[in-house]
Amino acid sequence: MTSKIIYKGNLRTEMTHLQSGTVVETDAPTDNNGKGERFSPTDLVATALGSCMLTIMGIAGNTHGYNIEGSEVEITKIMASNPRRIGEIVVKLTIKGQDVYSDKEKAIIENAAMTCPVFLTLHEDVKKTVEFVWP
Repeated sequence: MTSKIIYKGNLRTEMTHLQSGTVVETDAPTDNNGKGERFSPTDLVATALGSCMLTIMGIAGNTHGYNIEGSEVEITKIMASNPRRIGEIVVKLTIKGQDVYSDKEKAIIENAAMTCPVFLTLHEDVKKTVEFVWP
């Protein structure tokens, strides 16, 4: 088992990662009857994409000898309706860690990001708009 989730009432859940004991809460967003005081479940899906991309880029960096420490991702989640779902995730990756990246390093980094497990898991109907910002 990966996690345990408890409904706390008032459209809030408490999720526990069983291996580490880390606890994360979610709220329904304000545009869907919630308080919006925590990440919503769809916020977490969109945010997981950015986190996964950075993680796989870091693994590739360890393998190929480049540094991306300090790199950042900005995520914008755009909801669609009928049915209510994530319609688009806009990802802006600002690459840091080195002053210069070779064309080969850029290709490795971009390929790593675009083949992370979350990117590949999201349905093809979810538009994924990705921008890389290089130093």
